[in-house]
Amino acid sequence: MQLFYLEDPKDEIILSAEESKHATKVLRKKEGDILNFTDGKGNLYKAEITIADTRKCRLTIISSEQKEKQHNYHLHIAIAPTKNMDRFEWFLEKATEIGIDEITPIICSRSERKIIKKERGSRILLSAMKQSLKYHLPKLNEAVSLTNFLERNFDGGKYIAHCENGEKKDLKTINKTENTIILIGPEGDFSPKEIELALENQFKAVNLATNRLRTETAGIIAVHTINII
Repeated sequence: MQLFYLEDPKDEIILSAEESKHATKVLRKKEGDILNFTDGKGNLYKAEITIADTRKCRLTIISSEQKEKQHNYHLHIAIAPTKNMDRFEWFLEKATEIGIDEITPIICSRSERKIIKKERGSRILLSAMKQSLKYHLPKLNEAVSLTNFLERNFDGGKYIAHCENGEKKDLKTINKTENTIILIGPEGDFSPKEIELALENQFKAVNLATNRLRTETAGIIAVHTINII
């Protein structure tokens, strides 16, 4: 199954030049063939090709179906972008494949990267959603300082994964709630002051593993752990 993306579904669809070429040349689709679309909001549309043009392929929607999300929770990962952008983009891709709802890049005192190209990150999420045949597109928020982020109100389970000593729970032993948010720090970890500030804002400290992890690995373990508990 090949899944296309349609942000604003209408009765008639005109594909972009790139997707028109992909559908007609690569997939060898012709008039009368059916393509599958999602709007990233849980809807699956089936559309019939009416004009198989390599530059402006036209289709008509013939049916729609609401698909349930493949996980029954809302997971929000607030993660410090890595110095090597490839690693952060790898996290975006794999987290989408596993199951995540919202991602916020957080800028910490020890962050080595403070600028994120949101448009590029959103394209990676979109591609990963289509590739993994999911119908819900994760939300990528604008980068924000950790201090400002902690000032926001969140309902549900709130956790911070840090490397400092202290009382912690294993993430896999927590009681998963409908809404879960997890803070993942930069490669140099959160500063003691940042950890203290998070705890003051009712975030609970958790362990992800017995050994030290790279930022992107910690993020993936957090996503996977919430997915299976």
